[in-house]
Amino acid sequence: MTKRTKEILNRLDQAYGTDTICYLNYETPWQLLIAVILSAQCTDARVNMVTRDLFVKYDSLEKFASADLEELEQDIHSTGFYRNKAKNIILCARRILTEFGGEVPASLADLTSLAGVGRKTANVIRGNIYHDPSIVVDTHVKRISRRLGFTKETDPEKVEYDLMKVLPRDHWILYNMQIITFGREICSARSPKCSECFLSDLCRAEDKR
Repeated sequence: MTKRTKEILNRLDQAYGTDTICYLNYETPWQLLIAVILSAQCTDARVNMVTRDLFVKYDSLEKFASADLEELEQDIHSTGFYRNKAKNIILCARRILTEFGGEVPASLADLTSLAGVGRKTANVIRGNIYHDPSIVVDTHVKRISRRLGFTKETDPEKVEYDLMKVLPRDHWILYNMQIITFGREICSARSPKCSECFLSDLCRAEDKR
């Protein structure tokens, strides 16, 4: 790890702490999986509002697996893209029950075999449920990692591999959580607050203000 990378991580640790916090509410692995599927193009706060009632109505994987598609669409309507999400949740629940004995799988290959589960969702599960160090590349992580000079890639999987080379394993999960907060508070996509940024002197963005 370079001196510059270490300084960036130290400043992120100082600003946001080193506790790995998941902002989605869940009690079981399958609840987190469904919450992450719902979180695509939706805020965590909105997902938590929806799952508060959703996980009472559907309190088992079996109930999601046998859910009426149109009814489930209405139940998750406010999260957006509800048709695809509802279809994927039902298919996902069925596959977990039939192929994995009702247990959310741990491996990347098995997780990404589930409907609606890509590398990002799989890595959230691996990191939060199985404590397997994983890097989750969302829009904040991709944008800010490019601005910091950690990667030049735009494909999320290639960004993930670049970050694995740059970041120490003990920061893989933590980096994502810190960068999400950093991206919301300071380094937003449309109007980054460069004058207020505690990483400004280390930033390599060409459009830095």
